[in-house]
Amino acid sequence: MQEKKTEMANKNAKKANLLDHHSIKHILDESVSEIVISRGHVEDVRMSNIRLFLGTIIIVIALIAQFYNKKFPQNQDFLIGCIVLYIVFNGLLQLIIHLKEKNAILVTYPPKGSYTSTGLVVSSKLPRFSDEYTLSIASADPKSISAGKPVQFTKSITQWFTKDGVLVEGLFWKDVEALIDDYAAEPKKSK
Repeated sequence: MQEKKTEMANKNAKKANLLDHHSIKHILDESVSEIVISRGHVEDVRMSNIRLFLGTIIIVIALIAQFYNKKFPQNQDFLIGCIVLYIVFNGLLQLIIHLKEKNAILVTYPPKGSYTSTGLVVSSKLPRFSDEYTLSIASADPKSISAGKPVQFTKSITQWFTKDGVLVEGLFWKDVEALIDDYAAEPKKSK
């Protein structure tokens, strides 16, 4: 019976390749999302839906240009139009990603029953060749009167992973929940 519990724990353990910082960041970001959602926040997927819609438009433009009935010399103007539309929509998509999303891994609505009218923006950084993971929590609408002061921590990932690359979720959850509590405890802005 004890062996089955150990086997199940090993299957459910989150394991990362410690030589791949993308793998490490992905597991940490995924865990942060789970923690924030478990605290009663609901993910706001509007921006993701806009990105998916723009990506779909870009793919449709590329497919239309590829499979248009006429051969090259006769469809030159049509292809130029498709290329211009492709560039415009790709530029718009990159602009949204760069200006609006930045390093955000999760955007939420305000929790139900909360007095605040703004959700959270959770973002993270794990620079290449560094073990310092930075997690930030800020208001989704920083100009709102109910927006809290942004909080963040920077810690070494070595304290959350075993030498085999398994995430010690208890320690990580404790640190992230403390950061969420710090954000909630901050005094609100007054206008």
